[in-house]
Amino acid sequence: MLQINDLSLSFGGQELLDEISFNIHSGERIGLVGRNGSGKTTLFRLITGEVKPDEGKISLPKNYTIGYLKQHLHFSKPTVLEEACLGLRPEDKYETWKAEKILSGLGFSEKEFYKSPAEFSGGFQVRLNLAKVLLGEPHLLLLDEPTNYLDIVSIRWFTRFLQRWPNELMLITHDRDFMNSVTTHTLAIHRRKVKKIEGDTAKLFEQIAIEEEVYEKTRRKEDKKREETIEFINRFRALAARASLVQSRIKSLEKMGKKEELAKVMDLGFRFNSLEFPARRLMHVNDISFGYTPERTLIAKLALEIGKRDRICVVGKNGKGKSTLLRLLAGELKPQSGQITKHANCQIGYFGQTNIERLNPSLTIEQELAQLRPDLNYSEIRKTCGAMMFSGDLALKPISVLSGGEKSRVSLGKILLTPTNLLLLDEPTNHLDVESCDSLIAALDDFPGAVIIVTHSELFLHHLAKRLIVFNEDRAFFFDGTYQDFLDRVGWEPEAKKPKKVKAAAQHAKEESETAFNKKRHDLLAKITAVEKLIDDEELALESANLKLAEAAGKLSGAEIQKLQIKAHNHQEVLDAGYAELEKLIAELDDLDKTKPA
Repeated sequence: MLQINDLSLSFGGQELLDEISFNIHSGERIGLVGRNGSGKTTLFRLITGEVKPDEGKISLPKNYTIGYLKQHLHFSKPTVLEEACLGLRPEDKYETWKAEKILSGLGFSEKEFYKSPAEFSGGFQVRLNLAKVLLGEPHLLLLDEPTNYLDIVSIRWFTRFLQRWPNELMLITHDRDFMNSVTTHTLAIHRRKVKKIEGDTAKLFEQIAIEEEVYEKTRRKEDKKREETIEFINRFRALAARASLVQSRIKSLEKMGKKEELAKVMDLGFRFNSLEFPARRLMHVNDISFGYTPERTLIAKLALEIGKRDRICVVGKNGKGKSTLLRLLAGELKPQSGQITKHANCQIGYFGQTNIERLNPSLTIEQELAQLRPDLNYSEIRKTCGAMMFSGDLALKPISVLSGGEKSRVSLGKILLTPTNLLLLDEPTNHLDVESCDSLIAALDDFPGAVIIVTHSELFLHHLAKRLIVFNEDRAFFFDGTYQDFLDRVGWEPEAKKPKKVKAAAQHAKEESETAFNKKRHDLLAKITAVEKLIDDEELALESANLKLAEAAGKLSGAEIQKLQIKAHNHQEVLDAGYAELEKLIAELDDLDKTKPA
């Protein structure tokens, strides 16, 4: 069990974490949520020891290993497969099939196993790092936004992989559906404190909302009582007949604590600036084709019409041309053949993957937005800053010091300033937190124009998509239906049927044996943890009962002392049974470890 006790941390005079405490028990898979900038990634770095707390302690079991996906890319082996095998545990160093299995799941083809890591894009290199972390099978796996580098096919595989993960896991992700599908518990960083529950994000957010509502009602009630007390004291202070009552109220007032009003938590609450469009069709795409090299065509003869209220999602594997399609529709690229015809009144708001790189680091947020719309007055610019959660002095922060999520909000703010009737959004959620993703969905629902969005989030796909553009099996095609229609009628299975080495029967049997062994061991460890907790609780209860017995001598009647003795005896019986059960389970674990597959 990993224990975090009274941990505090400040940066630049700003308190980030305030005496937080929680435990991670055997087999728990925890989703970590909180506003951007609340300290989620910092908590990971505290656990790994990269950052030291101002106060408090992190206690790890002996020989406890932690796997943390690093973004720095340094490779020492000539091929992807050899590099991945560096992640294998020493006892598994010859089990290359394990590396092949994980690399395949993360989107590498068998042919690519033997290419140099340097030949791949940054996203695929991060996937290679992820494969190395997974192959190490650490006791605690720390994943910070892993889906940012995965396409939808890989995310579906990764979801199933994490659902079978036998050890501990902490996950940061903006994708609520992905988080809820793989985690057993949710931990929130909220108002510099933490709250952990068994259950999903919806349950936790609901619980926090209820607790804060109760707190505010109690605070207002206490404030009203305080005002009434002060009014009574002031009114009757000079009356001798009421002197004792006044003194009583003064003492009561001194003892009365004062609850502080909860500061408002900022929400990404905005509406896209829509421009009325009277016609039926915004854009016509007629048999367009495009490729960056003559040898590889990304898009071939794609045709579709974009209506004024369309909700089109672009889906498929990475590197197949999804972002390229949006750049074509935005006019940044020209098709090699075919034609894109835009209505004269079509106004595009384009959020591309490189948008945040186009921000001027020497400007403040306010200046960046004002530069886009010099015709707007100061109050309009400030209003947009506030909608993007940059109210007050926050709007004066330089672009250069912003996090990825903050830069994404600035880029969205620039779209808000421009009246539009066609939104082209390329993975806009990658740097947003869970709550901001919910706000984005609501804003898209309210937008009266058309939306074309590239996303790997199945939450967005199920919620938004009325039609799809699918990049699958080296072709792009238009699908007239919802995402669920696509899964039911087409699905992703054909993409998954790539050539694979046939596993030897013995190897297959070994894999099944290891899975069964890991499950049994996980179940036994969970039982041992539960019994250890029972023993701890009973020891405390027995100690308390014995203390009461000692204090009762000569003070209570014989019958009352007998009741206390019976209570202490019952605790002792439960404790004895607990120790017996613990010995039995430890013996079972020892016997099981002797049968571990070689």
